[in-house]
Amino acid sequence: MSMKEHILAALREQLQRWEDLLASLSTGQIAAPLLPSHWTIKDVIAHLRAWQQRSVARLEAARADREPVYPRWLAGADPDMEDNTEPVNAWIYEAHRELSWAEVHENWRAGFLRLLELSEGISEKDLLDPSRYAWLEGYPLAYILLATYDHHQEHLEILLARLQEQAQVNM
Repeated sequence: MSMKEHILAALREQLQRWEDLLASLSTGQIAAPLLPSHWTIKDVIAHLRAWQQRSVARLEAARADREPVYPRWLAGADPDMEDNTEPVNAWIYEAHRELSWAEVHENWRAGFLRLLELSEGISEKDLLDPSRYAWLEGYPLAYILLATYDHHQEHLEILLARLQEQAQVNM
């Protein structure tokens, strides 16, 4: 299996893990705060979707051989800077909290599928070459895919731990 195939298989498995988990939850569980946070599962999915848009923008740029056109989040803020993560996440929460679960889920799922589709159309050479896209400043495009996987995995592990804690409290 090539490195590209390995990365895409891992992303497909990640999508399936999330879809299986989400399908197993009730509407009440999806809407309930994940203590000690005030975020719900819907909020987590909206958060993942918002960050996913930046990854999709990079993949679209790679396919079109141009600079990325990022979504407009916070005027003047660079979400890639460590100091900006919390304000960006707070903005994402506020911007998406009134959306329905169906809308949030569909946007996230469609975005994930778009990410996979775009990735499939990029050669392994271009995906792995750290000098191919100057706007990635020395990182290979594969780094974006691995970061997407890691971001989803990080939130999945937190979510599963909180769901387990809540189940033990409710026993």
